[in-house]
Amino acid sequence: MAHHKIGWKTAAALVISNMIGTGVFTSLGYQISDLKNTTSILFLWIIGGFLALIGAFIYSELASKFKQSGGDYIYLSRTYHPIFGYLSSWISLFVGFSAPISLAALAMGKYLNSFGLNLGKEFAIAIILMVAVSQSFSLNLSSKFQNIFTILKVSFILVLIGIGLYFVPTVSPNAISFDTSFKDELMLPAFATSLVYVTFAYIGWNSASYIIEEINQPKKNLPKALFIGVVFVTLSYVLLNFVFLKHAIAASLIGKEDIANISFANILGPHVKWVSCFIALQLIATISGYLWIGSRLSQATARENKLWGFMAKENKHKIPVRAIWVHTTISILLIFSGDFEVIFTYTSFVLQILSTLAISTAFFIKKDELTIIKSKFFYILPAIFLAFSLYICYFVLMQKPKESLFGLGIIALGIIIFFFDKNTQKNV
Repeated sequence: MAHHKIGWKTAAALVISNMIGTGVFTSLGYQISDLKNTTSILFLWIIGGFLALIGAFIYSELASKFKQSGGDYIYLSRTYHPIFGYLSSWISLFVGFSAPISLAALAMGKYLNSFGLNLGKEFAIAIILMVAVSQSFSLNLSSKFQNIFTILKVSFILVLIGIGLYFVPTVSPNAISFDTSFKDELMLPAFATSLVYVTFAYIGWNSASYIIEEINQPKKNLPKALFIGVVFVTLSYVLLNFVFLKHAIAASLIGKEDIANISFANILGPHVKWVSCFIALQLIATISGYLWIGSRLSQATARENKLWGFMAKENKHKIPVRAIWVHTTISILLIFSGDFEVIFTYTSFVLQILSTLAISTAFFIKKDELTIIKSKFFYILPAIFLAFSLYICYFVLMQKPKESLFGLGIIALGIIIFFFDKNTQKNV
C-alpha cells in the first residue's frame, strides 16, 4: 500500500509550529533587564533568524545528501561516528523534544487560568494524550491536525502584530528607545547571554529535515518549507517584540514572563484575557510538532540500536506508534519532575554543542553534491554558524558553569549507555 506523503505546506507548518512556542512571549522580560535600546533587542532577533536561515540552507543540503529521516542522528552517525548520533538522540528523547512538550502543555493551563479556571497537571496530561492519539493512526490525520492548529497559530500571530502596529501607544514613555547606546550594548556579556535565549526561541528551524522520507518530492519541497517557515518566524519575532515594546513601559516588562499580557492590557484592557486564550491554543500546534518530529528521530535511532529497537515498529500506515507513545510517556513523567527552568538551563549548553556538531558535518558535503548553492561559497555558511555557536557556548559555560558541567554529565551518561548498547548487541 502506497502511504500518504506530506507536501511543502504541511512541512512548513511543522517548521513554524516547532519554532513558535512560548519563547517569543517570555524572552523580552529578561533581555530588557540589561538591554534598554530597541535596536539592540531587535538585532538579537534578527541575528537569531539569520542563523536559523543559514541552518535551513545547510540542513537542506544534508537532507538531500543522506535522503533519510532522522536529522542530526543520521548526519552525525554517518559523518563522524555512531556515538555522536546516539548522543543526539539520547539528549533529544529526554530533553530536546519531550521537555518542551511538557512545558507547552503546562503553559496552556497557566494561560487559560486567566479565565478564572484552575487548570493544573491533569489538564496538561490530557492535552498531551489528545495530541498523541491524533498522531497514532495515519499521516493524513496527523497532517490535518497539524495544519488546522498551525493556521490558528499563524492567524493569531498576524492579528497580534496587526493590532499592535495599528494602535497608538497609551503609555508614556513606552519602552521604544532608538538612540546610539546600542553600540555599547552590543559589546556587553548580557547581549551574548540574551542571544542564548533567542537561539532557543528559534529551535525547530531544522524540524522538517527529520522527516524527509515522509515529504513528497523532498529535493524541491524541503528547502521551500524550511525557508518559508524560517522567514515567516523571523519577521514575526521582530515585529512582535517591537509591538511589545511599543505598548509597555520598560520597567513593567523587566523580569516578567507574561509580557504579551502586560503589553496588550494597555490596548485591550479587560479583554486581554483573550490574548491568553489564543496563546494557549496555539501551543497545541507546538506540542503536535515536537511529538511528530521527536518520535521520528527516536525511530531512526531505534532502527540501528538494540536498546531502542522496540521503537522502530510502525503501524500499517507507516506511523511509528511506539516511538510516539514513549515520547508521550516521558513528557507526562517530566510534568511531575518539578522546575523545568533548571532543566533547560543545564541542557541549553548540551543542545548548543550538538547543533554545532551537526552543522559541522556540512564541511564534508562534496561540491558536486550541492543542490542549492553550487559553489565553494556554500562553506562560508557553516563557518558563520559555527562562529556564533561557539561564541554562545563560551558564554553559557562562563555564566552558568555548574549547569554546564551537569549538562556534560548527561553527555557522559549517554556515552556509557552507548557502549552498553553496543556490547548488548555483540552478546546476542
